[in-house]
Amino acid sequence: MTSVDVDTRRHRQRLLDGLAASITEDGFRETTVAGIVRRARTSRRTFYEHFSSREECLIALLAEANRSMIQQISAAVDPRAPWAEQVRQAIETWIGCSESEPAITLSWIRDVPALGAQARELQREAMEGFIALTRRLTDTAEMRAVGISPPSRQLSIMLLGGLRELIATTVEDGGRAGDVTEVAVRASIALLGPA
Repeated sequence: MTSVDVDTRRHRQRLLDGLAASITEDGFRETTVAGIVRRARTSRRTFYEHFSSREECLIALLAEANRSMIQQISAAVDPRAPWAEQVRQAIETWIGCSESEPAITLSWIRDVPALGAQARELQREAMEGFIALTRRLTDTAEMRAVGISPPSRQLSIMLLGGLRELIATTVEDGGRAGDVTEVAVRASIALLGPA
């Protein structure tokens, strides 16, 4: 990788971090490109070299957050643990990621739907990533030994959509994502458990 590539990545990351800071402080609706570049300590020209709009920058930030969450969940689940403990590890990590950046979680809930077609691809990509993760985590020797096989696409969508909506509703109502940990674990175990 050349020094130009490293600088380009560094500037892009600074802009994403600037957007995250702005969302945390002001919310996405009040965020401006000027606010992003001020927090990123860069220029508008640099911003527009990377993103055509603050909405495009938000989509990039959320796509990165999804990839990070999937990696964290994957790393947190011990495939040798009893199956119900694996489910708990995955759910607790998901909720922990949501709680670690509550403003970003709220932006997913409130702002992404308003982006319309721009965000639809992000939503589909996120769901596909989580479906693949769910299938990968349930396709283990421990799971097969107790009669669990990877869930169908439809069941995965029900599980993931339900968890996402449960967290969204809780956070929008002023609660913490962690408030739903036990019900999320129980529901996931019920849906994924042996037939």
